[in-house]
Amino acid sequence: MKITFDVDCTPEEARIFFGLPEVKPMQDALLKKIEDRMAANLDAMSPEALLRTWLPAGVQGMEQLQKMFWAGLQTARSRDKSEK
Repeated sequence: MKITFDVDCTPEEARIFFGLPEVKPMQDALLKKIEDRMAANLDAMSPEALLRTWLPAGVQGMEQLQKMFWAGLQTARSRDKSEK
C-alpha cells in the first residue's frame, strides 16, 4: 500500500515545522561584512595595481611583446631606408 501526502507550504513554514534554525539574519550580516571589505579594498587599489595583481605575468608579457614588435618595426624600417 502506498500513501501520498501533498503539503502546500512555503519554505519558511517547512523550516519552522522541521525545527531548523533561522539563518537569514546571519547570512545578511556576513554578506554585508564581505561587501564592505571588498568595497574598501577595491577603493584603495588603482586600476593599474589591480591589473598587476590579477595578471602579473600577463602585463609584463604584453609589454615585452610590444617592445619586440616595436624593435622589429624599427629594424624593418631602417632596412628599407638603407636599400633606397
